[in-house]
Amino acid sequence: MAISVKINKSTQSRVKDVDFENIQFGTIFSDHMFRVDYEDGVWKDPQILPYGNISLAPSLSALHYGQAIFEGMKAFKNPEGGAQLFRPLDNFKRMNLSAIRMAMPEIPEEIYMQGLKELVKIDQQWIPTKIGSALYIRPFLFATDDFVGVRPSKTFSFIIFTCPVNSYYPKPIKVIVEEKYVRAFEGGVGFAKAAGNYGLSMLPTQEAHKKGFDQIIWTDGREHNFVEESGTTNLFFVVGDTVITPEIDGTILQGITRDSCIKILKNKGYKIEERKISMKEIAEAYDKGLLKDAFGTGTAAIIARIELINYKGKEMILPPVEERLISNLLYDTLGGIYTSTVEDPFGWVVKV
Repeated sequence: MAISVKINKSTQSRVKDVDFENIQFGTIFSDHMFRVDYEDGVWKDPQILPYGNISLAPSLSALHYGQAIFEGMKAFKNPEGGAQLFRPLDNFKRMNLSAIRMAMPEIPEEIYMQGLKELVKIDQQWIPTKIGSALYIRPFLFATDDFVGVRPSKTFSFIIFTCPVNSYYPKPIKVIVEEKYVRAFEGGVGFAKAAGNYGLSMLPTQEAHKKGFDQIIWTDGREHNFVEESGTTNLFFVVGDTVITPEIDGTILQGITRDSCIKILKNKGYKIEERKISMKEIAEAYDKGLLKDAFGTGTAAIIARIELINYKGKEMILPPVEERLISNLLYDTLGGIYTSTVEDPFGWVVKV
C-alpha cells in the first residue's frame, strides 16, 4: 500500500562542494533526510526534508535510558547510472526485531521502504562511483517522551539520513582478542542493533588502539573462549578447506553481509560451517599451518581482512591478502552484485 510522503526539497544542493575522492567515513551528509513520528499508537506525517539539526528536550527518554536502535545499508550506481539498494527488506526485518526487543513500535514496511526509496531517489547524485565507495544509509529509531522515568516511551521518531563513503578499512587490520570486557550475554540484546551495544564497546576498543591494534575480537561472556564478533563485523575463518563462522545464538548480530557471504560460498560449492569456534581451536589451526584466512563482514566494512591476531600475547600473522582465495572471492562477488557488474543469482538488488 502506497503512502503519501510530503517532500520539502532543499533550495540548494551541497553536492558540488564534495571531493568524492577524499571522504572520511561518516563525516559528510547528503541534502535530505526522511522522518516520521509515532504518537497515540499511530505513525504520523512521513516527510522528506532538508538534512539538519533536530530539536531535543534535555529530558528526552532516549538520552537517559538508551531506547534507541539503528540500521546500516548502502546504495550504489549500476552501469546505466541508476540507483539501487542491496537487500533493503532484510534490514527492515532486522530493525523490527531490534524494535521488539527494545519495547519499541514496529515500523510498517510501506513507510520504511517508500521513505527509503524516495530519499535515495532525491539524493542519488550523492552516490559515489569510485570502487569500494557507496552511499551509506542510516535509519534509526529513538524514544522521544519528554519524561524522566524508567518505562517504555510512548512516542518515537524514525529518521533516515545518508552519507557518501569510501572504504571503512582501506587496508588489512590487526586485532587483539578481548578477554576482560564482554559485548553480550545470553538473554541480552547482542542480536539487536541497539545503540548501547556500540557505546559499551568504545573503551575496550580505545584500549586496543593504544596497544597498536585496529579492532578487538569479542569472546563469550562465560569463558572468554568462543569467538563472537570483531568490532562492528561478523567473523569468518578459513581452516584448511573449510570456512567457519560463529553461529547465530542470540549474542551475535544477524549480519546481512554475513548471510550473503554464506549463501555465495554455498552457491559456489565451498564447505562452510556455522558453529561455535574457540580461540584455542584457531590457535591450534595456526600452529599446524591450517589457518588460511580470517576476515570480518559488515555493511560498512564489506570484507575486512585480518592481517594479525593477538591471542594471549601470541601473534598469529595471516597470509598476504593477494594469496587469499575466499575473502578476495567474496569481496569481488559482493562488489559486483552491489553495482550489477556481475550476475545477481539471489535477487538481492532492488532498483530505486
